[in-house]
Amino acid sequence: MTLKSINPATDELLREYPEASDQEVRTILLEASCAAAGWKQSRFPDRAQKIRRAADLLDERKAELARLMALEMGKPLAQGASEAEKCAWVCRYYADNAERFLSPEPVETDASRSFVAFTPLGAVLAIMPWNFPFWQVFRFAAPALMAGNAGLLKHAANVTGCALAIEQVFRDAGFPPPLFRALLVESKRVEAIIAAPEVKAVTLTGSTPAGRAVAGKAGSMLKKTVLELGGSDPYVVLEDADLEAAAETCVASRLVNSGQSCIAAKRFIVAEPVRKRFEELFVEKMRKRKMGDPLEPGVDVGPQARADLRDGLHRQVEASVRAGARLLLGGKAPAGRGAFYPPTVLTGVSKGMPAFDEELFGPVAAIVAAKDEEEAVRQANDSPFGLGAAVFTRDVKRGERLAADALEAGSCFVNALVKSDPRLPFGGIKESGYGRELAAFGIREFVNVKTVYVK
Repeated sequence: MTLKSINPATDELLREYPEASDQEVRTILLEASCAAAGWKQSRFPDRAQKIRRAADLLDERKAELARLMALEMGKPLAQGASEAEKCAWVCRYYADNAERFLSPEPVETDASRSFVAFTPLGAVLAIMPWNFPFWQVFRFAAPALMAGNAGLLKHAANVTGCALAIEQVFRDAGFPPPLFRALLVESKRVEAIIAAPEVKAVTLTGSTPAGRAVAGKAGSMLKKTVLELGGSDPYVVLEDADLEAAAETCVASRLVNSGQSCIAAKRFIVAEPVRKRFEELFVEKMRKRKMGDPLEPGVDVGPQARADLRDGLHRQVEASVRAGARLLLGGKAPAGRGAFYPPTVLTGVSKGMPAFDEELFGPVAAIVAAKDEEEAVRQANDSPFGLGAAVFTRDVKRGERLAADALEAGSCFVNALVKSDPRLPFGGIKESGYGRELAAFGIREFVNVKTVYVK
């Protein structure tokens, strides 16, 4: 069996990679477990020196890594370079902060001394998607390695080149070679890897069905999991919003990574008094975004990562239109090669339509009308997902209240697009998963929070 990397802009087969045999996987797991046992004894400054070197390599190689992302999954070059830079940022962030986050915390009790210690678990398996093929990995790997763990990467098959490039970055940065390894296997073999005794915990970024499968298997083995799953992020535009700024931010969020982002804005819930004007601005700005070959300068929207994903997105659009939604822009896949889908705007969207109920993983925006703030919040929360949300209003205190107390999501932003930041915890609730990545919360997910009590 081989893993195939196909250029989604041209349908060209880039490369085939031989799948690892059962014995090769077994060897990788054993070597990673042994490497973790030694790595946990290393000092934080030594770990930090290596992770900073990884950051430097990411910066040095960002152009070639951006090209690799463009070829394997269609990300426009400028976005790929920014992704590499963000990976360097998260490496430096944990190099600077990991020791502080994991320092023993004294607790006053009746003991002569008691404290909480944080110790690594061992080898952590990461099951990662194709849409941010470097960032998704580094936001797990940087804290996991700085905490003293080993990393095992099962990446999406279509970005195998990216997986191997990440492995090479860590090797070139001076990490022991077995400490971070890419597992070149099909998804059907993941359950057996989760069950392996060398794997101590699992993290997944992916779909809700994948999350259920991984959580079920890991749970049966009593292994810790962190799940970052799908989203149908609502952006609430209230009647007092700065509509020009809101429309610009909403379009930018909807088209992040050509619309293929869990935390890209999906549903735009707009107060009825300003809905028509918002639609005009939104469509105007969506229409100006350039779709094309991700290797060309100035392209905002590349192809979808695979043709089957593009076709599934189009079926969701057609089903929503049949159910009563109206097309304001786009909605038709262009002829010719490549998995392209144009920026598309639907209005008149309501519950019961795919555009409202499901995650639209592509450049399709769903506009939903709301008579007032109360109905807007109700519709925003009327979703099985809870990853991100945003609210737009000139009354910042009002926005802060809604973000903190009313909207049901792991991240709620006011007058800004939802994004991940190494300094802030990231994750979801409901069917968007559980656990947190990034910040102090993220590095503490894969450690033993250990009580030490001295009489």
